[in-house]
Amino acid sequence: MPTNEQRRKAAKRKLERQIERRAERSRRRRQRLAVISVVAVVAVLAVAAGIYFVVTGSDEPAPQAAAPSTCTYNPSEPAAKPNTPPDGNPPTTGTVDVTLETTQGAIPMTLDRASAPCAVNAVVSLASQGFYDDTPCPRLVTSAGSLQVLQCGDPTGSGSGGPGYQYAEEPPQGLPPFPGAEGQASTYARGLIAMAKSSQPGSTGSQFFLVYGDSGLPPEYSVIGRIGGGGLGVLDRIAAAGDDGSNQAGGGAPRTPVQIQRAVVAAPPAP
Repeated sequence: MPTNEQRRKAAKRKLERQIERRAERSRRRRQRLAVISVVAVVAVLAVAAGIYFVVTGSDEPAPQAAAPSTCTYNPSEPAAKPNTPPDGNPPTTGTVDVTLETTQGAIPMTLDRASAPCAVNAVVSLASQGFYDDTPCPRLVTSAGSLQVLQCGDPTGSGSGGPGYQYAEEPPQGLPPFPGAEGQASTYARGLIAMAKSSQPGSTGSQFFLVYGDSGLPPEYSVIGRIGGGGLGVLDRIAAAGDDGSNQAGGGAPRTPVQIQRAVVAAPPAP
């Protein structure tokens, strides 16, 4: 028959085990809440891109996507500005230099056909036709540590205009995971240029976003190239002035208005 001392020791061990189990349950609950919070943030960012929609200014090549054999440009809403859809058999190698001459300074871009041939083909075609000339960049997002982009490419300035056709996304390969959201979001790094889209697949059009700070998004947005020259400095100055918070999904119109005066496609080198 156990003594009083033995009973006290047994009760103490039982209490200690109960405390340990409660602590373990509490730790697991905190982990679950942390994961849920990260996933929620990623979901909000994806919607906030509304942009539906982003690297370093290094010379590293842009992330690659699987190159399609042909591109299908499907008719959609009426074009925000007259243009002719491009040919569906674009080059899949080489780069194209395009400079956005804006009211805040020049933003040079190097577009990589191998990264997203269908998207690069469309953007070069639209730029060559003057589609982007005299158009605003209507949305700036300044969420440090999550989403930092300037959205352009809609002549209407509403965020819903396009070229009158849509086409399939070319998801980038090899983007690193976004810290704290591994498995849910990738890092669209400072200096990248990517295409905007709606929440529906196959909804890429004319809109694109310029990433001036590392941003976390699902790897669904076609990466078309990188910002060059002093372009990031121009974006940094625009971002420093902030946005007016007018967009319910996040961000808003830049407080320093940005207008693309001309999108200039560099002539190919002589053979």
